[in-house]
Amino acid sequence: MKQTHKTRLLDYLSQYKSITSLKAIIDLGNTRLSATIFTLRDEGHPIETKSVKVPTRWGTMTNVAQYILKK
Repeated sequence: MKQTHKTRLLDYLSQYKSITSLKAIIDLGNTRLSATIFTLRDEGHPIETKSVKVPTRWGTMTNVAQYILKK
């Protein structure tokens, strides 16, 4: 079966339970995580969004979306 952004993301979420956009870029090469999440939700996958604080390179904090697979 051909690997796609959807299949890679589902495999990743099955193993690690959650992902952020930075991890998606680094680990999966997916630069459009929210679009892939939208598609998976539309197909019925139970994915929740949580806002988490992460440090920036300038020493401040910012919020990013963390997507969590619920089963």
